[in-house]
Amino acid sequence: MIGSSISPRNENFGQVVQSYYQLTKPRIIPLLLITTAASMFIASEGNIDPFLLIITLLGGTLAAASAQTFNCVYDQDIDYDMKRTRKRPIPSGKVQSNHAIIFGAILGILSFSLLAIWVNMLSALLAISGIIFYMLIYTHWLKRHTTQNIVIGGAAGAIPPLVGWAAVTGDLSWSAWAIFMLIFLWTPPHFWALALMISDDYAEVGVPMLPVIEGASHTVKQIWVYTLITVAFSFILIYPLHSLGLVYLGFATMLGISFIVKAWQLLQQPEDKDTAKSMFKYSILYMMLLCTGIVIDTLPNFHQLIPN
Repeated sequence: MIGSSISPRNENFGQVVQSYYQLTKPRIIPLLLITTAASMFIASEGNIDPFLLIITLLGGTLAAASAQTFNCVYDQDIDYDMKRTRKRPIPSGKVQSNHAIIFGAILGILSFSLLAIWVNMLSALLAISGIIFYMLIYTHWLKRHTTQNIVIGGAAGAIPPLVGWAAVTGDLSWSAWAIFMLIFLWTPPHFWALALMISDDYAEVGVPMLPVIEGASHTVKQIWVYTLITVAFSFILIYPLHSLGLVYLGFATMLGISFIVKAWQLLQQPEDKDTAKSMFKYSILYMMLLCTGIVIDTLPNFHQLIPN
């Protein structure tokens, strides 16, 4: 393994901490936590226990950090070959592979223990299943072998709201699975927009992302279809599930229209990386604001706005 043969290059304790922090890919985690929190607010009808919220989000953070650390270990050969990722902790020699594996395992154990002891066993098992699915199904099996890698692999990123729902109720309802499915459907247009931006990097290391194998035109058509499905599906939480009301309806409608416009613009300019970048950035904003709408809608003052 590349990283294990390189001597550590950190100069002081602060740099060591920074290197291990970078292993967790911290920029990815906040969006996962927002979907977890949104799910918890629906499940509790806005009457969330602050301690339960904090512990669940902490457990989710540790689980996501564990998964990303293991991903860095597994993908170190790809990271070393791509200029964009060559400075990551393992390929740059700042962290050795075996140390990263231990670090990832500790994070996973802490996540499971925290959720199992202070929340419930279902949330703990779901968090661990997310780590396992991300590593075995997506990173090991799908990522390097099929253009549909991110479609199926998107299930890993959709598990956090299940963890949040289970933390509040101890079970999983139709609404919990609806949020799971919403994120599952949102993932392809989100990630394929990124793949369009860095398709040359993926091609360089032989990762069969959709733009690399099928081309930009085919990819943007898929993005367009998935965007339409995602926006349409977002309304299922209003009808027939009746989990949310008019506040969420406003958020879903306005955000959905903008999402469709972004996808349409990309459909007209499939080769334009700036348009792909705009789509990618908006997809993040879409999910963050949609979850914000969920939280606001569930607050007690807005309960009377739920249509029945």
